[in-house]
Amino acid sequence: MGDRFDDGDLTQPLEGAAESSAAEGGTSPAVGRDEWVARDEERRARRGGWVGTVETRLGVVPWWAWLTLFVALVCLLPVGVENGYVRRVAFDTVIFMLLALGLNVVVGWGGLLDLGYIAFFGIGAYAYAFMASDQFDLHFPTPIVILLVTLVGGLAGFLVGLPSRRLTGDYLAIVTLFFFQAFLTLTNNGDDVFGHNVTNGPNGILDLDELSLFGTTIPRTTSQGQFGVGYLYVALAVFVIVYVALRLLNDSRTGRAWRSLREDALAAEVMGMPVNWLKLMAFAFGAATAALTGTLAASLNGSVFPQDFEFPLLIAVYTMVILGGAGSQAGVVLGAILVSVLLEVLREPGDSRALFYGVLLLGLLAILKPSLRLAVVLVGTIGLGLVARVVAQAVDERWTSGVAAGGGRLAGWAADWVIVPETLAGWVAPVAYLTMIGAVLVLTLVDGWARIVLLVPTLYLAAFVWENVMLAKPEPTRYAILGAILVATMVARPYGILGEKRVEIV
Repeated sequence: MGDRFDDGDLTQPLEGAAESSAAEGGTSPAVGRDEWVARDEERRARRGGWVGTVETRLGVVPWWAWLTLFVALVCLLPVGVENGYVRRVAFDTVIFMLLALGLNVVVGWGGLLDLGYIAFFGIGAYAYAFMASDQFDLHFPTPIVILLVTLVGGLAGFLVGLPSRRLTGDYLAIVTLFFFQAFLTLTNNGDDVFGHNVTNGPNGILDLDELSLFGTTIPRTTSQGQFGVGYLYVALAVFVIVYVALRLLNDSRTGRAWRSLREDALAAEVMGMPVNWLKLMAFAFGAATAALTGTLAASLNGSVFPQDFEFPLLIAVYTMVILGGAGSQAGVVLGAILVSVLLEVLREPGDSRALFYGVLLLGLLAILKPSLRLAVVLVGTIGLGLVARVVAQAVDERWTSGVAAGGGRLAGWAADWVIVPETLAGWVAPVAYLTMIGAVLVLTLVDGWARIVLLVPTLYLAAFVWENVMLAKPEPTRYAILGAILVATMVARPYGILGEKRVEIV
């Protein structure tokens, strides 16, 4: 039989391994030891100081502790903040968090491009309206309605995934987008389905029942007409249940199979995994989560309309998942919080102006660092603005007699520095916008002091476009700024803020 193999001490490299590794170069894998562990130790050793210490300490905190801390902070929000608007924004943020968790199952774990996801949210809302309103004179108990709606949502996801289980990529996106459009068409024209009024068409379904749990009806508003904080606590409880359930599911064999499907469906199928069944399960769980979320939104609003489920909502939820990091539960929750808060902040010109200039300054500080170049850019931009305004006022006072949108000290400062004409000519907005985009593209082609010099007029042009073009149209501006933030984040962190790195074969 020959000599028996003696593996020796497996914690040490094999004999001659060090010489072989050194001969191949310093960056080559070491023979005879776990290279991933070695490189991980090297990365940890490099991150020293208080940053490394904080990262190490935070890394050992279990996920349930973070979840408990987060829920406790949200529960304390109504205690410290009595503003009904802020409480309503908190509720809407929890709704976005639930939607992001459901989409993460399909996109982040299953790797499926589902563009019909919001339709399941609408199915849940309409199903609640059918079973808890005068539309069909049905008023089921809330727990039964929630259970039935969740099952209906999961079944709808299963049925949509059934003909799509062999599709991937763009083909799957087209089929799911068709389903989304079919849902919108049905809800908008559902007031005459074979002579029956099902959805009441664009007028929607009104007077939905309030949530009633454990014999207690949860009011939508207080006696003063403010937001009923009980709905926030109910939504938060549902969020905790969904988060924990999906976390356990992700740690199970099904979750590991989903990640294998996401990385390489063909390899997963070769290894004997039921790929088609896994796709159907991803669709079903994601749709069930969206439908469950729809019950909360519909019950609080007391009504449901087809306009509540338009395409911009789909874009917003996808942005949350991508920004936070597809595949990471904590990441998509963080993305939902950031996007929800940003969309609300950008509603008011004063708040959005502060955000715009603040992000601009932070970006310059991050890129140029405290240096001579940063001072040159700031002084040059302010000086250019002052000179441009003096020249414009000398030519025609109407060019500088406009009033900046919004109010506050920052608006007055902007009006004293940026040219704000009394009436903006129709050709100015597109020319200024396209010129700004061209200047940004040129910035990517130059380097050194040439970039610094070009950065000065580009920044001033950006401020001009913001004050005269963007603030005049706050609704599209919100999504434009959100898109810019998403692009910047993707450049810095392609996998999102807390996203999981994907396996790439190159």
